[in-house]
Amino acid sequence: MSMDTNDAKPVRGKKKHKTGLTTPQKAALVASWLHEKKGRDIVALDVTGLSPICEAMVAVSAASVRQAKALADHVLAMCAERGVAYLGMEGYRTGQWILVDMNDVLVHVFLEETRGFYNLEGLWSEARPIPLTFPDESGRSEERRV
Repeated sequence: MSMDTNDAKPVRGKKKHKTGLTTPQKAALVASWLHEKKGRDIVALDVTGLSPICEAMVAVSAASVRQAKALADHVLAMCAERGVAYLGMEGYRTGQWILVDMNDVLVHVFLEETRGFYNLEGLWSEARPIPLTFPDESGRSEERRV
């Protein structure tokens, strides 16, 4: 873990993980996993310095409870496959808002109407967007910005 010599605290957002990914890279990777399973309106935010519990957040909308659970299941399966650690999950039983805690990255899987009600992007409006690139139907990559 890299250290800043001034205060001996970990340098947030720049540390590498066992996977060799920085936090923004990890958030973008998770966003790509959600895109693979047809998640909608995927947004990744860098909340370093704004949140005491994480450095990045990824939000995604699902059309149904079944899809929300499938998105959360896919994130956990890909974490296991790629060796990415996660701490736990909340909200799976109801599926309205599922939170996957990946330590430095929090993944929020919302039903579309639930996401609008909680307005997570508005709450974290000071956060810096993390650029995301997804392939379109033709296979070409398309960058999406918030």
